[in-house]
Amino acid sequence: MTTVKTPQLPAAEEFTDAAAAVARLEQLYSEATQFLCTEFSSVIADGAAVPHRIRAYYPEIRFTTSSFAQVDSRLSYGHVSAPGTYATTVTRPDLFRHYLTQQIGLLIRNHGQPVTIAVSDTPIPVHFAVASDPNLTVPQEGAAGFTLRDVFDVPDLATTNDDIVNGTYQASDNTGPLSLFTAQRIDYSLARLSHYTATDPQHFQNHVLFTNYQFYVAEFEAYARAQLADPQSGYISFVSTGDHEITHADAEIPPTTKLPQMPTYHLKREDGSGITLVNIGVGPSNAKTATDHIAVLRPHAWLMVGHCAGLRNTQTLGDFVLGHGYLREDHVLDDDLPIWTPIPALAEIQVALENAVAEVTELEGYDLKRIMRTGTVATIDNRNWELRDQSGPVQRLSQSRAIALDMESATIAANGYRFRVPYGTLLCVSDKPLHGELKLPGMASDFYRTQVARHLQIGIKAMEQLRGMPLERLHSRKLRSFDETAFL
Repeated sequence: MTTVKTPQLPAAEEFTDAAAAVARLEQLYSEATQFLCTEFSSVIADGAAVPHRIRAYYPEIRFTTSSFAQVDSRLSYGHVSAPGTYATTVTRPDLFRHYLTQQIGLLIRNHGQPVTIAVSDTPIPVHFAVASDPNLTVPQEGAAGFTLRDVFDVPDLATTNDDIVNGTYQASDNTGPLSLFTAQRIDYSLARLSHYTATDPQHFQNHVLFTNYQFYVAEFEAYARAQLADPQSGYISFVSTGDHEITHADAEIPPTTKLPQMPTYHLKREDGSGITLVNIGVGPSNAKTATDHIAVLRPHAWLMVGHCAGLRNTQTLGDFVLGHGYLREDHVLDDDLPIWTPIPALAEIQVALENAVAEVTELEGYDLKRIMRTGTVATIDNRNWELRDQSGPVQRLSQSRAIALDMESATIAANGYRFRVPYGTLLCVSDKPLHGELKLPGMASDFYRTQVARHLQIGIKAMEQLRGMPLERLHSRKLRSFDETAFL
């Protein structure tokens, strides 16, 4: 039998103080990852065969209650629905310190029971353990003088999945999930975020704007610089791709020689309540990829502020579309969220977006209807749908009462629903293909120049309204199932 070398495994410990519980999680995680980094460095430097397996484990939170005690029925999170034992593994407690303190505190307060902090039985993959050390990299298979998987644990895709969020999780020991994501699933996404966005996950803010055009980036940077110039704004820095961070309005940002797949920018506040802008590009695949990974950061809201095709002859280029329903023909989420699942509009998001449009355009009531329609947004996976026989697509669009068409909004909304992240869509009409107004180069340049700044300003103002809303109101019960995890 292969022997296993592990760090000393401390005894489990109960806590009734959330901050102390999180401090213990940080200690356990730090000890485990430092052990793996030290052992990995030694093995790589030695280059010889290792006679034993080297392993360390994620810390875990465990909670048990025997009571059916009812909590405030208005709360959508912070409590378990039935007596039993619940647990979750934890990674990067330093990154999630505020979130963990908040969620553990709610659990203790709502049930009057302690949480137990201990070492789990889930190994930490060496790739994730060394990720925080810039001096260490895991070599490609065959590049080292030993077989990596014979010595260290590596990511296990068999257990890195979305079973909990998809409602298909089956516990093997009658222990229910305490959170939507396991530690290894979170580590997987943190690594992907760094790769796709070229920014460290620590910079992401709680309010995320998605767009499908690079034009919005320059406007976002201009807005960010204006906020940094205002000492009363509450914003402390601006981060661009490559983790270039500035704290002064006139500071220079080095030019980016190679943009990542999803260029991302962060206007930061001290408490993480700032705004992140992600240019996901065009298509539902990118929209799903971005939201799959950002979801593990547990943002408080994400909104789509992109361009769309207007489907009604009464619409004008530059008009706004406030998505109230979605026709899902993007297909990328069909296996995770059945097409028959309704994606409801969230009142808090809808009101914030409509108020922001009214504030920026200085229109209200019936006059606001001239430039903004509320209705169904159709999302498809074929950018050149106009080139196909129109009888089928147009009939479906008409039957669905769709007023706009794009390639990302339904994906972002559906994944928001799936991951319990409040979502919304405000699109800007950039062409009307059914009525002969195609998006051509000359038209596009003029349109973008006059509309992008206003559209982005609306998205930002909506986020600022949402920031002032209590979390228990923003995180709607519509997004929570009847057998839900306690953690948000």
